[in-house]
Amino acid sequence: MPSQIAAAPTPEERQSVLRTLRHPRLLGIEVLGGLVVALALIPEAIAFSVIAGVDPRVGLFSAFTMAVTIAFTGGRPAMISAATGAVALVIAPLVASHGIHYLVAAILLAGVFQILLAVLGVAKLMRFIPRQVMVGFVNALAILVFIAQLPELVGVPWLVYPLLALALAIIFGLPRLTTAVPAPLVAIVVLTLITVLSGAVVPTVGDKGSLPGSLPSLFLPRIPIDFETLQVVAPYALAVAFVGLLESLMTAKLVDDVTDTRSNKTREAWGQGVANLVTGFFGGMGGCAMIGQTMVNVKGSGARTRISTFLAGVFLLVLVVVFGDVVSLIPMAALVAVMIFVSVATFDWHGIRPSSLRRMPKSETAVMVITVVATVFSHNLAIGVGLGVLSAMVLFARRVAHFATVERRLDPSGDTVTYKIHGELFFASSNDLYTQFEYALDPANVVIDMKESHLWDVSTIAALEAITAKYAGRGKTVDIVGMNEASAAMHERMAGHLG
Repeated sequence: MPSQIAAAPTPEERQSVLRTLRHPRLLGIEVLGGLVVALALIPEAIAFSVIAGVDPRVGLFSAFTMAVTIAFTGGRPAMISAATGAVALVIAPLVASHGIHYLVAAILLAGVFQILLAVLGVAKLMRFIPRQVMVGFVNALAILVFIAQLPELVGVPWLVYPLLALALAIIFGLPRLTTAVPAPLVAIVVLTLITVLSGAVVPTVGDKGSLPGSLPSLFLPRIPIDFETLQVVAPYALAVAFVGLLESLMTAKLVDDVTDTRSNKTREAWGQGVANLVTGFFGGMGGCAMIGQTMVNVKGSGARTRISTFLAGVFLLVLVVVFGDVVSLIPMAALVAVMIFVSVATFDWHGIRPSSLRRMPKSETAVMVITVVATVFSHNLAIGVGLGVLSAMVLFARRVAHFATVERRLDPSGDTVTYKIHGELFFASSNDLYTQFEYALDPANVVIDMKESHLWDVSTIAALEAITAKYAGRGKTVDIVGMNEASAAMHERMAGHLG
């Protein structure tokens, strides 16, 4: 007899918007997730506006347009994109020197750059980012999210601390009792009611800046369209494009791992470009994916579809325009607690356990530490990931450089010596190849057997030519045998043409 119990939905099925719309429970998760994210976005968008040197309305409208647009164009369901600190840090000098109109021009150009990079296949470069760089990226962002909350806890009334403790207790404790309602939302509501009903004077969202009272409108930058303007905005636009794509694609990969699903990274790349174009045309400061808010949505609320992303933007606009007076009353302690939860949930605690570190190669641990330290101290994701990838490449090359070995065997007749080379030969391993031959002691005939090796680059061919020339200078002949087809083709094409 067939079972009457429906099978649990797979992660891919849960990502279906139509399926979610037909199931009230799943739709409720998406709605509440979007609401929690919207509430948490408000103070962050205002804070990022301050960093960038623009009016708080610019950051709030940017968060709205980015979230709503990426809900349709993005390749990673449930991921949140909005105004971010990474982009704010990049554009702040431009705003200070040239003003808002040049900022908008840079964001529009950044959107174009991101679309072009997507067409050129920039998403495929993600395969070259090692796992330990990814772990370092996640841990660094968790640390940065936590550090960003510390100013909200310094020089504040003592009542903030017990409120924070209560919010943390709700956020971490409520899921043990029920997951019907997102714990972060409960914490925000409870703390707001306590402070309003008791009349307690604590920092609130309203203290961060004035909230807009109208909808965003189209904005066209009033700047001269010439080469001089391009020289000003292009470097900032390119930096925004790269930082935004890097953070977005790495966040998408993290969500893939959390949800056990796959996403379209190329679509995400050009989707970010379209979102920045839309944001620019509404006078926004641009943005990219937000790992903190994404983890609130995916881990804290359990959302899995584009519905939560879309509603986060819609709720944000409704909250600040229609219910601005109510939102202003939310104590910052509640939102700080939400972000502390995000940092704790995001951090890879398993990777720093002593038992894990003992099993991990020291070079892999070093890559993770370099990524974390560089990102935290520079507050720049691109620098941290770039240094992490570079260190991983250097350490990998150093490790595999010792895999190539040379075995010397003298023929019984004494007139021929054979060198058998084992391993992969590239710039690192072939540099030592030149020193492993007995040029003075060897007989007149030298055979280099390449059956157990492979040539990967010009450095190896140059090394073989140097060895041949060294023997030729002593009146000895060298015969290179056993190359595989690819190595032989490269050797034939390049030998004698390297100077």
